[in-house]
Amino acid sequence: MFLIVLVLAWRWRGWRASEQRRRAPPETPLQVTDMVRCAQCGVHIPANEAVAGRKGQYCSTAHRLAMEP
Repeated sequence: MFLIVLVLAWRWRGWRASEQRRRAPPETPLQVTDMVRCAQCGVHIPANEAVAGRKGQYCSTAHRLAMEP
């Protein structure tokens, strides 16, 4: 009797796991973005967040002002 209960519980858990996998939303692909190096400190940041200057890309306005007075 105990063995039958164990088998039924094992089968029920397997069925529940397959249902959850079936209902899970599909994985969305990661978006790739270009990275640039700060001309002052060397930190890499996303290109769309970089501060553009005459001598290159910077991670902040303070670094741009320090390099380009």
